[in-house]
Amino acid sequence: MVFAATCCCAAGPEDGSWTNTFMGNDGVPFEIELTWNRGRVEPYENGGKNAHIAFVVDDFDAAHELHEKVGCIIRENPRMGLYFIADPEGQWIEILPAR
Repeated sequence: MVFAATCCCAAGPEDGSWTNTFMGNDGVPFEIELTWNRGRVEPYENGGKNAHIAFVVDDFDAAHELHEKVGCIIRENPRMGLYFIADPEGQWIEILPAR
């Protein structure tokens, strides 16, 4: 099976310290996000939480309210407009608003 991907868009801060590239194709309804942290040579020691899945939600505020009520929000990044919840095994799940 061959997955012919195209770069949908790339984003990151002006200082270039990291870059996110989103890749996908017309044959699937999802994208893959690749993150490059420039200059990092040491291994990540975060229990594998840097490798995670993300969900785009239609009603970000309602999702946030529900997750807050349930008590599963483990990290918020208001500047980037996203937050993380944890599944029962502690794996991080990123929650993003539809743009």
